[in-house]
Amino acid sequence: MAETNPGAQHFLDLIKKSRRGKFKIYIGMSAGVGKTYRMLQEAHTLLRNGIDVKIGFIETHNRQETHDLLDGLPIIPRRKLFYKGKELEELDVQAVISLRPEIVVIDELAHTNIEGSQNGKRWQDVMEILDSGINVISAVNIQHIESLNEEVKQITGVEVRERIPDSVLAAADEVVNIDLTADELITRLKEGKIYRPDKIQTALTNFFRSDHILQLRELALKEVASQVERKVDTEVPKVSGQRRERFLACISSNETTAKHVIRKTARLASYYNSKWILLYVQTPRESRDRIPLDKQRHLINNFKLATEMGAEVVRVSSPNISRAIIETAEQKQVTTICIGKPHITLLRVILATNLFNNLLKKLTSSDIDLVILS
Repeated sequence: MAETNPGAQHFLDLIKKSRRGKFKIYIGMSAGVGKTYRMLQEAHTLLRNGIDVKIGFIETHNRQETHDLLDGLPIIPRRKLFYKGKELEELDVQAVISLRPEIVVIDELAHTNIEGSQNGKRWQDVMEILDSGINVISAVNIQHIESLNEEVKQITGVEVRERIPDSVLAAADEVVNIDLTADELITRLKEGKIYRPDKIQTALTNFFRSDHILQLRELALKEVASQVERKVDTEVPKVSGQRRERFLACISSNETTAKHVIRKTARLASYYNSKWILLYVQTPRESRDRIPLDKQRHLINNFKLATEMGAEVVRVSSPNISRAIIETAEQKQVTTICIGKPHITLLRVILATNLFNNLLKKLTSSDIDLVILS
C-alpha cells in the first residue's frame, strides 16, 4: 500500500482543482423564469467570440422562443435508450468527454437519469464532465436543493422528488439568479410561455400562486446571496483570530426528526461556509443486535443524506448521550451543537439524565453554542 504524504496529497488536490472545469449555474425560483433561454443566449455570445461551446442537453419544454435560440448552436447528439418499450434520450456523457468542447451547456441539473444509465442523476454526469476538465453551464430551480426540501414543501404543499445535494451548488464557481417579479411570471404563464393552455389554470391555482412565488423568490435570492458570501469567505483572507464555525448535528434513530436536523444544520453550515459533523450516539438499547431493522434502514439513509450534503458522519457507542456529545464536540473543535426540539426522542433522553446541566455548563465554559432546531 502506498504511503500517504499529507504534503503531497495537498499538492495533488491543488493540481486536480486546477485541471477541473469551471462550473456556472443559473438558478431560478420556478419553471419559466428564463434559465434555459439565458443559457442559450450566453452560448451564442461565447460562439461569436470564438469559444468552442456545444449543447450537451437542452430541454425547451416546447417553448418556441427558447427553441429558436438553438439555431446555429452545435449540438452533441443525445444517447438513445429503450425503457419500458419507449425510446428515450439522455445526455451522452462519453460523447461530451470525447469531443472535449471548451464549454458544454447542460440543462435540468436535478434530472433523474433513465434506469441503466451510468449515473443515477444528471448532476453526477456534470461532476464527471467537470472532473475531465470541461467547463459546464447548467441550470436548476430553487426547489430542487436538498436542504430546502422541507421549506419548499411548507410553501407549496408539494414534496419535490428530484433534488441535488447542496455540495453541488457549493462546487459552482459562479451562481446567477434569474429573477422575475411574481406578476411578470404569472403573465408569462397566462400567455402560454411556460405550460400548454390546458395546464395553465391548474398551475395558477396551485404552484403559481402569488404568495408561493414571492416566498420561492425570496429563497432564490437568499441562496445566491449566500453563495456570494461563501465566495468572499473563501477568497478574501481571514482576519487573524476570527472564529471559524463548525457545526455538530445530533440525531436519533427517528427518521423524520433526523432529516429536519440534518437539513437545517446543513443550511447553517452552508451559510457560514463551514464544516459540519453528523453525530449518532448508539446506546446499549440500540446496539446492532437489538435495534429494529426499520430503524437501521432509517439511520443508513440519514447517514447517506448527510454525506451527500457535505457532513462527516460520526457514530459512537455510549450509554451516556450527553457525555458522548461533549466529547465529540471537543474532539472535533465544534463551535455549535444542533439538536431537535424538546418533543424529540434524543432531547428527551438527554433531559432524562442528570448530565444535562453538565452539558450546558460544559458548553458555556468551552464557548460552544447550543441551537435547538424547530
